[in-house]
Amino acid sequence: MIKKSNLKMGMYFPFLIVAILLNSCTTASKLKYFQDLPENNKVTDLGDSHFTEPVVQPDDILSINVNTTEADAGQIINARNGVNLVAGINSSTGSVGVSSGYLVDKDGFVEVPILGKVQLAGLTTTKAKEVVRTSAKKYFKDPIVDVRFSNFKITVLGEVNRPASYVLPNQQVTVLDAIGYAGDMTIYGKRNNVLIMRKTSDGKNQSITLDMTKKEVVNSPYYYLKQNDVVYVEPRRARQDTNTENSVLKYITVAATVLTAIVLLHRYSL
Repeated sequence: MIKKSNLKMGMYFPFLIVAILLNSCTTASKLKYFQDLPENNKVTDLGDSHFTEPVVQPDDILSINVNTTEADAGQIINARNGVNLVAGINSSTGSVGVSSGYLVDKDGFVEVPILGKVQLAGLTTTKAKEVVRTSAKKYFKDPIVDVRFSNFKITVLGEVNRPASYVLPNQQVTVLDAIGYAGDMTIYGKRNNVLIMRKTSDGKNQSITLDMTKKEVVNSPYYYLKQNDVVYVEPRRARQDTNTENSVLKYITVAATVLTAIVLLHRYSL
């Protein structure tokens, strides 16, 4: 009778191990990004990403630099970029800091020393450079102009390790970049339902959800973020999903250990 019992236990034991492995794989698979990418060393074409340059809006803060062949000619203009205007968030630590530069007023103008008031709202930074350069040519010889955002801010909330607002050094920022700045999603983050909230230049509010488990997400017009976008990572259903999975896995592991001990005890008692 003992041998038959051992035999039955031995037959069921492999199935129990398989169940443990499958449960573990199921839990881990939910944490992966781009789950539909093939697991091989071949290059996969993901298609084109739709990046469009963000446009300057009222209340934006711009860094404007003018350099010429004349020594110190643009110093008065460039010095303003060191003037702190508004509180911001450090992109690496999430700590409160300040942004500096030229504030775009409610009518879309920037008041620049020597150049006067220049309308930049509604323009990309590329076009804004040309507008400032045209104005600077009236006062400087062969000016070289650089215009960029000083307060390109995004906010990442929800199931991430460092939820905060982040002021970033460039304007080509993807959803993955934002999640990376926030220290990645926690194990409770719902990777197939990441919410993007955006306020358009005409004042309308938009939202869309992205599935970060699918490779097609890189083709979304929302894959690249714009200034003041909010990224919200939804928690998996009531968090109990993960807790339940971990509990089940724990109990199965304990049961397997006990069963193994019983089999071994019976075997050596013969």
